Amino acid sequence: VQLQASGGGLVQAGGSLGLSCACSGRSLSSYRMGWFRQAPGKEREFVATISGSGGIAYYASSVKGRFTISRDNAKNTVYLRMNSLKPEDTAVYYCASYSSGNYYYISSYDYWGQGTQVTVSS
Repeated sequence: VQLQASGGGLVQAGGSLGLSCACSGRSLSSYRMGWFRQAPGKEREFVATISGSGGIAYYASSVKGRFTISRDNAKNTVYLRMNSLKPEDTAVYYCASYSSGNYYYISSYDYWGQGTQVTVSS
């Protein structure tokens, strides 16, 4: 199973970016997926998760109302749309495939993408 995250870049505060996570080696339709991020000098943290069908999503309080997680199971791809970006959103963003346990925890995910850098300038 391989997850390939893409779409990161440099954006000004208040701007928007869209991230993609393409999966190979597994059909994503049966799996909850998540996005996490890790800022310099900080621990990796939960951002958002979406159910296999795409019907249920949860967000970290810091991004709720600004970020939207979605998926296209036909394309085996998960997305993260990020609006109203803030400098504190600067981090490497990772997508991951859920295994079991609390979706909020890193240990609940078994496959990870390589990460894509998002930098928000003030």
